[in-house]
Amino acid sequence: MTAGSTGPIPTQGPKPLAGWRVLVPRGGPWGDSVAADIRAYGGSPVVAPMINFAPTSDEASLVEALTALADGHFDWLTVTSATTVDVLAAHQARIPSNTRVAAVGETTAAALLAAGYHADLIPSADNSAVGLLDEWPQATRGEVPLKILTLRSEIAKPTLTDGLAAMGHDVQSVVAYRTVGIPVMQNVADDVASGRINAILVTSGSVAEQVQLQLGPLPETTFVAAIGPRTARDAKAVGLKVDVIAVDRTAESLVDSVAEAAERRAAS
Repeated sequence: MTAGSTGPIPTQGPKPLAGWRVLVPRGGPWGDSVAADIRAYGGSPVVAPMINFAPTSDEASLVEALTALADGHFDWLTVTSATTVDVLAAHQARIPSNTRVAAVGETTAAALLAAGYHADLIPSADNSAVGLLDEWPQATRGEVPLKILTLRSEIAKPTLTDGLAAMGHDVQSVVAYRTVGIPVMQNVADDVASGRINAILVTSGSVAEQVQLQLGPLPETTFVAAIGPRTARDAKAVGLKVDVIAVDRTAESLVDSVAEAAERRAAS
């Protein structure tokens, strides 16, 4: 388990998620990995992707920005999600050696590395746009202005772009992709409504919106776990009750938090 958790996944005896059905709102390799962690705790994962990613509606601007990136026009590139890395890889984007890369967190940095890129700056404490802004002046030694390309989702809040611009940097913000909702199967919606889903993992504000839109209002007994403070705030803003927030803003910590809550619930 991660920092702040109660111990390793039990290999013998009762497991904390035995009898629990946990909704996993993303598919692909991420969903498969989380489902395996849930099974290791004795739970039954229900993988039901609720969001997907679509090409930007302004592909020309994205291609133009990536061309300028390859030509060395930018001092820094900021990457705020693994999906943005997917976009870079799909476009075979080239990041020249003189352009430094800032990743919003460890997950994004790992995705960059897996795609053949690198990260020069990762927030050490708060894996968020705010955390990146907090550490930016020290990491860049106060150099102003810098030419910065920020790639973002169509629905992303402009926290990073506005914060960097307020510091005096020359920031170009470009939409890299759109986030779209995916309707869950009716049997999944019925299971949530009847309380047969014990817990729902919320991994982003977009997922929170879809959970509330498609499945809300949730039964009082349904446990909601958010992957980080920002996601928890976004979830509460759309009307979801958040029961626990993952300690480390990782998928592993998210599953740990549900397992620990199940243990507490069983003990009480």
